[in-house]
Amino acid sequence: METFKKNWDIQQNWQLIFPLLGLVGLLYSSFKLANALIKDMHMLIVLALTAILFVVLLKFTLFLFKKLEKKWDVNYKWELIRIFIVFAITGTSSLFVGKPIIKLLGITKENLNIVVYWVLYIIIGLIFYQILLLCIGWLFGQFKFFWEFEKKMLRRMGFKRFLD
Repeated sequence: METFKKNWDIQQNWQLIFPLLGLVGLLYSSFKLANALIKDMHMLIVLALTAILFVVLLKFTLFLFKKLEKKWDVNYKWELIRIFIVFAITGTSSLFVGKPIIKLLGITKENLNIVVYWVLYIIIGLIFYQILLLCIGWLFGQFKFFWEFEKKMLRRMGFKRFLD
């Protein structure tokens, strides 16, 4: 355990929650992906594919950590897990928030062209994604990181004059 703590720059035991949440989320995602890929198969086959996907996704995630650790300015390695968790929660939440907003505005596939509907759905989702990213980042103690990330993203979208 001490080696694990040293590798992830963990100073206090409460910080172990982030690697644990990351592993549980990765295991759940692997199971859902395996279940979606091979429906109506024996549970042992699904669990075997889950284990294979878990290992592959874990190796890919650790590869990403090495790359992003250099690019993003974080003090500790475990903060990268916290940042990934915020991105995962925000992406999912923006979809759940976007659907009722679209219905509230009266936008449906039946009363609009399907292309216009999806363009509006994506635009509304992106707007709420930006807001949720800051809110959930704040909840996880990463507001500064996500505020800088947000400003960089908005500059790239052409809103530079409003930020400076």
